[in-house]
Amino acid sequence: MRIDTIELKEALPQVFRDDPAPESQIWLTDVEFRRPNLYMVAAESGKGKSSMCSYIYGNRNDYMGQILFNGEDIRNYDIMRWSEIRRSHLALLPQELRLFPELSAMDNIRLKNRLTDFKTEEEILMMLDMLGIKHKANQLAAYLSVGQQQRVAIVRSLCQPFDFIMLDEPVSHLDAGNNRIAADLIVEEAKRQQAGVITTSVGNHLALVDPITLRL
Repeated sequence: MRIDTIELKEALPQVFRDDPAPESQIWLTDVEFRRPNLYMVAAESGKGKSSMCSYIYGNRNDYMGQILFNGEDIRNYDIMRWSEIRRSHLALLPQELRLFPELSAMDNIRLKNRLTDFKTEEEILMMLDMLGIKHKANQLAAYLSVGQQQRVAIVRSLCQPFDFIMLDEPVSHLDAGNNRIAADLIVEEAKRQQAGVITTSVGNHLALVDPITLRL
């Protein structure tokens, strides 16, 4: 069964509970993400955009209110359910990237792809080539620039089936050209899977065409 909607109902990070209600289109309100739409969540630093991604992905539950997948409260999911969701329904590119520095760019991608067997080696190399880093495939991640690491992480995030893909500041260190290429790759894969895209930004937005923009 696919995830068609992600709803946040009166959600708020617990750390904000004693603060005045923020002016937000997400916190302390009702918002629905529906596939296959494209969403841009724009916010200043410290407003909770990374927390939002972690809550939806089930990595954290220190929030008030509810988060619902297809109307079901995700607080009721057990580890087995979350494992299936993360393998087949939700893809996440975290802001901190979480690459293993001691592994090559290609081996970082293979770690994800071996779990899903979703892309061929040729398809992975083609995406790296489009992003201008095919020649870095065997370079240790520790020796890549932040922008190169971001491109590796983008490719890795596309190596699985998903109903929604969440990308937390995915192009903060990319130039305009690579930003457009990355956006095209992400949207093309999302269209292929009839999936939704949720991306966050503090300034350098992923170059989506006419996304639904929400202010956090």
